[in-house]
Amino acid sequence: MTARIGILGITGRMGRLLREEVEAAGASLAGGTSRRGEDWPSDPAALARTADVLVDFTHAEAAIPHAHAAADAGVPLVLGTSGLSLDQESALRDAASRTAIIYAANFAPGVNLLFALAERMAAALPPEAYDAEIVEMHHRQKVDAPSGTAVGLGRAVAKGRGTTLEEAGRESGRDGHSGPRKTGAIGFAALRGGQVVGEHTLLFAGGSEHIALTHRAFDRRVFATGAIRAALWAIGRPPGLYDMKHVLGMA
Repeated sequence: MTARIGILGITGRMGRLLREEVEAAGASLAGGTSRRGEDWPSDPAALARTADVLVDFTHAEAAIPHAHAAADAGVPLVLGTSGLSLDQESALRDAASRTAIIYAANFAPGVNLLFALAERMAAALPPEAYDAEIVEMHHRQKVDAPSGTAVGLGRAVAKGRGTTLEEAGRESGRDGHSGPRKTGAIGFAALRGGQVVGEHTLLFAGGSEHIALTHRAFDRRVFATGAIRAALWAIGRPPGLYDMKHVLGMA
């Protein structure tokens, strides 16, 4: 049977791309929601009852209500919304105890390979000798900083070093006399301007060498293609919180 995919926020920029990728994947569109009322309803629970899987690239405030709507209906959710707080991520894990949720900072295959490389490199490059800095740039309309992908890179670095991002400490927004850099902390710098789709660089800076990994996205479609791939993978999976490593067979 053809998979029925519902798109939350179907009239947004990503929503329109997701709709095109549903067709390209040979799936069917179960429907969509929109807060704008542009010929689409605004009830995620109603959409969840007619879909085999939901895809959400809306905004952080809607992520948990959408997750609960999916869990109540027993359908998987693919969540690509960034900027979730720790409390929201905790609530997302609760919803994932009732249905499969694919939650990823980025759905581009290349970025997820970058996460894996970041973890391995961090394990080999001790924080006492190599400072980790993450620089990201996005379009001027992006409202959260650092980006979810940048935070994902920071978490990968921390995991490789046997700690968490919260325990390692984040340094960002340096300005004025900010004092020396803290050993082991993970630095973030966010740039905003123009219509940049997404650029991320992870830099390990040692006393005698620098090593940099960079990913550049030139078309938002790469995120939509990856999300629909994740949606098709999620159908029939047991409840749990997954990410793109599972979808790509890297977990």
